[in-house]
Amino acid sequence: MSVSTAATDRSICTPLPVLGRDVTVPLVTGGEVTYAALDYAASAPALQRVWDDVAAYAPYYGSVHRGAGYLSQLSTELFENARATVAGFLGCRPDDQVVFTRSTTDSLNLLARALPAGCQVFVFETEHHASLLPWQDADVTYLNAPRTPRQAVETLERALADRTVSAEGGHGPALVCVTGASNVTGELWPVRELAAAAHAHGARIVLDAAQLTPHHPVDIADLDVDWIAFSGHKLYAPFGAGVLAGRADWLQAAEPYLAGGGASRKVTRRTDGGVDVEWHDSAARHEAGSPNVIGAYSIASACKALTEAGWDTLVAREQDLVRTVREGLAEVPEVRVLSLFGDDAPRVGVISFVVEGWNSSHFAAALSAEYGIGVRDGLFCAHPLVRTLLGTDPQAQGECGAPEAAPGEKSLNAIRVSFGAGTPDEHVERFVTAVRELVRDGAKWQYRTEDGRCVPAV
Repeated sequence: MSVSTAATDRSICTPLPVLGRDVTVPLVTGGEVTYAALDYAASAPALQRVWDDVAAYAPYYGSVHRGAGYLSQLSTELFENARATVAGFLGCRPDDQVVFTRSTTDSLNLLARALPAGCQVFVFETEHHASLLPWQDADVTYLNAPRTPRQAVETLERALADRTVSAEGGHGPALVCVTGASNVTGELWPVRELAAAAHAHGARIVLDAAQLTPHHPVDIADLDVDWIAFSGHKLYAPFGAGVLAGRADWLQAAEPYLAGGGASRKVTRRTDGGVDVEWHDSAARHEAGSPNVIGAYSIASACKALTEAGWDTLVAREQDLVRTVREGLAEVPEVRVLSLFGDDAPRVGVISFVVEGWNSSHFAAALSAEYGIGVRDGLFCAHPLVRTLLGTDPQAQGECGAPEAAPGEKSLNAIRVSFGAGTPDEHVERFVTAVRELVRDGAKWQYRTEDGRCVPAV
């Protein structure tokens, strides 16, 4: 997987319209400024196109797969067309299923429930908690953080070669879970090579594409992964839906993720007072209850909008923004950018860093209160990875106002700036300027700790 680094003509390539682009926020130093939303890795703003599509459909909202009325049939058609759109967006194979869930977390928990008996799971400690934690009821092996893409592949190959031999003398089922792009460093992982290693050892692989799909084209067949999971709220479609797409056999063989209407094809009473259930073997098997048709439709709308905008243009422009941020941070000696694979590793618009002499929460609070810039600070729901990158003790704690990253000491948390297709140039330029000024001049305001967060003192 590679990312284009060709420079773009910014006069031609403009950010995609998103909600909130004209919102102004107050500054503690006086006045207001247009809000710079630079926390896309947590939740991206809704594309204007998505919002408009949902608003146009809303009066026609009806029950899905339930009614004979016009609005119900229209909603059902919309829901199933959304499934087909997502399948095309992901390059799904003819036999793949697209299951609508609530999020990446929900998707991976669903797959964890569908693991066949005796399945061994292999996951790197560098994963987001959504893909690190669902496997705890399985026979899970956590792999150490690699420092190069090649080391990642070699680590996985050794682990798969050493896996447990079954009582019959062979290897049972196995699953590898890996991210496509780190939510901490933004670095792209060698997905295609990891998939080849998994399949060579008789294992399957699921791709956590939560941070990849908003920034880069993803093709399930080309990458040769067995499943892909992602969230709508990171794909400019924040309406409470996610996707698990991929091979149908394990999903069809598993008990439904949720038992209820929609998942069942036929229910009958038995003479002993119980019930017999015949479950669907389609995606509906794991979509019990009334489906989130608006969430599914919004994801499909976002898929269309990104595809029509052209991935070559979107990726090239984002790489322009990545260069602006990285070059700006490199000019500030007190800033250390976090990385697993090194400065030359391809990455998406997600960058984490620490500032010598600054508490990360204090720095993020000052960016917000004094410059109108929204970033994230902390461990980013990837605690093992961030602590590995920082070299910190899991028990250590810091307070706002205390320089947790004093000269010669290790920071306890990090700051993350993230951006994407809707980010104006001015937002990243303001961010770079703000970092430089805060490090050089210090904060203009006093801050205190409130409910564990650093906030401006009144």
